[in-house]
Amino acid sequence: MTVGCSLLSVDLNKMKKLVFATHNVHKLEELRAIIKNFDIVGLTDINCHEEIVEDADTLDGNAKIKADFVTNNFHIDCFADDTGLEVDALDGAPGVYSARYAGEGCSYQDNVNKLLEALEGVENRRARFRTVIALNLNGEQHFFEGKVEGVITKEQHGEKGFGYDPIFLPDGFDQTFAEMSMEVKNEISHRGRATKKLIEFLIHNA
Repeated sequence: MTVGCSLLSVDLNKMKKLVFATHNVHKLEELRAIIKNFDIVGLTDINCHEEIVEDADTLDGNAKIKADFVTNNFHIDCFADDTGLEVDALDGAPGVYSARYAGEGCSYQDNVNKLLEALEGVENRRARFRTVIALNLNGEQHFFEGKVEGVITKEQHGEKGFGYDPIFLPDGFDQTFAEMSMEVKNEISHRGRATKKLIEFLIHNA
């Protein structure tokens, strides 16, 4: 996920707009719910219609690629993220390939189906979501990570959220991410935790 901010040089309290460099409307919705005091806009809003190629083999690497693309091509400070679902029984897969686990052009449902098939009959269903954010600010780069532990359910539950949310049950809860309200999910999610670290950093360093 990529986020850009052309106004990071001013007092954060006076900022009204943050450019979140993503075309994913679901990620935009989540970030808008977390960063409540700012107008969050996406790549389309700054007339960037390219799909940034993410070909690194780590979440950090992909976040860096997207952040650097925006900084180098639009000459603005920005932040970018990448997220992966890591399943213990699959040696950490799908991991960095989570978005295209079932192949290029696959749907969320395709990915969910493939993962459930891969875990059919498997008892160890421990997994975690990880998000890494790369921030390019004033010529320096910083990274922030958010993680949430849980298990992969045997069936899909809930119709909210996106991606693997219907089959991810976070520790300490009896609802999958897809059954939770956005407010509850953002309080405990990987993306929410990483974004809160980012915002804390901006408050003290922007």
